[in-house]
Amino acid sequence: MVFPSVESFLGSSWKHDSDCLILDVRMTGLSGLELQSRLAVMGLPIPVIFATAHYDDDDRARALDRGAVAFLRKPFTDEALIEAMCSALA
Repeated sequence: MVFPSVESFLGSSWKHDSDCLILDVRMTGLSGLELQSRLAVMGLPIPVIFATAHYDDDDRARALDRGAVAFLRKPFTDEALIEAMCSALA
């Protein structure tokens, strides 16, 4: 399922039925990092994979410290995404 914004995802029932999220750091409205934080506050332990062209060491460290499964820098290989998804769903 694809959502146009963090807010639309948070307003949907999918926040309770998602096995994994693939997020960008920069998104319309709230950022992917903000969504990751909100999910933790809401008690929704959804595994998160970040895939971004806006690579920053501080963002990467923050995401991984908060439990992100992976922080992939675009462009990345299919194998890197598959490996991250397998880890997230394990």
